[in-house]
Amino acid sequence: MDDSPRADEIAYLQALKRLTPEQRLERALELNELARDLLIHALRRRFPEKSPEELQALFLERLDLCHNSNY
Repeated sequence: MDDSPRADEIAYLQALKRLTPEQRLERALELNELARDLLIHALRRRFPEKSPEELQALFLERLDLCHNSNY
């Protein structure tokens, strides 16, 4: 497998470098929100029979599995 960066990755990293620290933080928070929304959506599709409370508990459980215990 080729580990060298692709042109689109290079362009993305260059675009990030042009942002201010505040703008980079804003982008990171937007990506975090998007990831959370996608996980919730996926859980709703996979478990349509679960109540909102059960989905929230499942969401938190899955989120906890992603936690890096090194921090």
